[in-house]
Amino acid sequence: MESITTTSDGQVLDLMRRTGAMSVTEVALATRVTATAVRQRLTRLMSQGLVERELTTADGRSGRGRPSHRYSLSEKARRQAGNNFPDLAVVLWEEIRGVKDPDIRRGLLERIASALAVMYRDRVNGGTLAARMESLKALFGERRVPLDVDAAQADASTAVGAQTSLPLLTVAECPYPELAEKDRGICAVEKMLFAKLLEQPVRLSQCRLDGHSCCQFEAN
Repeated sequence: MESITTTSDGQVLDLMRRTGAMSVTEVALATRVTATAVRQRLTRLMSQGLVERELTTADGRSGRGRPSHRYSLSEKARRQAGNNFPDLAVVLWEEIRGVKDPDIRRGLLERIASALAVMYRDRVNGGTLAARMESLKALFGERRVPLDVDAAQADASTAVGAQTSLPLLTVAECPYPELAEKDRGICAVEKMLFAKLLEQPVRLSQCRLDGHSCCQFEAN
């Protein structure tokens, strides 16, 4: 997700969120800055995919007449507005933790992992485990979650005379830090998800909750 670069950019986005499409002049009047500064902000926001520009006539409608540009929020910017997903996730996780029956609770975790796997499955591919791990690394990288694949482990598995060794997946930062602080159930979901996407069982060989610098997953 792109972050808003300055406070002034956020003010422009909030203004458009309240009023809809605006011209440079309207934004300048509302924010009390020069038209040149407004154009710079709008250009920056368009480069981030947060603002869209439409060529319209002087009366604000597309068609013939004196042309002018009006700027409005993109769908990407609208999706960012009111993002309260972290709080909602924590509340939902608390409810899952409150399920007393271990079988029902595990079933819920498996359903969550399966639903996530369906969302991501088309993005994870490759003919080998190492290739699928690299694909998974790229996918999570887009989501600002640093994953790494131990290439040395992967190479050792094909070396002549070497013992069979499978690639190692390292998660430098937890994708769900607030949830992981509650209990280790989210670690189980992550393990299930990786197993489904990698098409091979995995085990959590080390975890940050145990004091390690990162979490590591090994294929079984």
